[in-house]
Amino acid sequence: MLKFYTAGESHGRGLVGIIEGMPAGLKINEEYINKELSRRQQGHGRGARMKIESDQLEIYSGVRNCITLGSPISFVIPNQDHKNWQDIMGSGVCENIDDKAVKRPRPGHADLPGAMKYNHSDMRNVLERASARETAARVAAGAFFKQLLAAFNIYIYSEVIAIGAVNYPGYEINPENLSEFHNLVEASAVRCCSKEMEVSMIETINQAIEAGESLGGCFVTGAVGVPPGLGSHVSWDRKLDGRIAGMLMSIPAIKGVEVGDGVVSSTSLGSQVHDQIYYHQDRGIYRQSNRAGGIEGGISNGETLWARAYMKPIPTLMKPLSSVNTETWCAEKAVIERSDVCAVPAASIVGEAMMAYILAGAFMEKFGGDSMRETEQSLSSYRTYLEKVWKWEKI
Repeated sequence: MLKFYTAGESHGRGLVGIIEGMPAGLKINEEYINKELSRRQQGHGRGARMKIESDQLEIYSGVRNCITLGSPISFVIPNQDHKNWQDIMGSGVCENIDDKAVKRPRPGHADLPGAMKYNHSDMRNVLERASARETAARVAAGAFFKQLLAAFNIYIYSEVIAIGAVNYPGYEINPENLSEFHNLVEASAVRCCSKEMEVSMIETINQAIEAGESLGGCFVTGAVGVPPGLGSHVSWDRKLDGRIAGMLMSIPAIKGVEVGDGVVSSTSLGSQVHDQIYYHQDRGIYRQSNRAGGIEGGISNGETLWARAYMKPIPTLMKPLSSVNTETWCAEKAVIERSDVCAVPAASIVGEAMMAYILAGAFMEKFGGDSMRETEQSLSSYRTYLEKVWKWEKI
């Protein structure tokens, strides 16, 4: 099975990633992975850390001459800022270990519950790993999964559709307008296709900066070209929508996920929700709507797959909230750590990576193979079956 792990602290030596189960024979573009890391660092509202780091991947194993070997892939993303934290965050004796000790937990962060769980008096031991800096390793891993999916004409996308109270329905994407969508969203400082909404979002972020506040929002992420049949209805842990929701919820600060029009569907009549099925001899079997988000019964149905993720405001505020000093047990303001004001655009890139991971895993479960050639043969056979038996000609 395809799986990955990450390790590393925000101000440690670097972030580490390991990918297992990648088929042999996939061509890897390292420059593309570094571009993905750069995308995560962009977006109006990001903090000072993004000016320090210039994330660059170092592949240690599993790839030779730009081709995957089938063995575990390992990589490192060095932390440029570690040189300023060596006496605090080193693995050996730290001369200045108490210089940046955290005793005033931030409401909404892992500081306090993490310290209680692992018995840490210095909550820096928690926040360094709980930091969203960890998501750089996820994005790097996601770039490998994206290249695997792209080899089979499956493309991952995302768009920010809300920041604070500013929101809009989002760009209606399909296979025909994917290129136009990509150009619009990548040119936006907040990853929003609507220029009008982009201006309003930037203004809202600027107001939050002046007020010492932080902002959350919503992004949509999905995939074009997903074949029907990924995931399964037979067991709860194989349902594709459940796996996507869980993975998107694992992103720091994400507090809600819906696949397709999940929220609106709960208050609508059945006739207004379900995507009716049609057949035409020139088009084969098709639908005129996609409110289900490309998944029915836990299985991909061949339509564009999409989900929305809702992000809360970042817990670090320049005008901090009330807290308690756990050394003196006196009321104090929460600690201020270097942070973003709004990271929804960055979170959408992490969302792409998580979507790519789940779909790549489900794809390999369905089509298998230790090498790309095996997987290609399996997909080709399945495509022929869909065309002959089910009049499906989209893949």
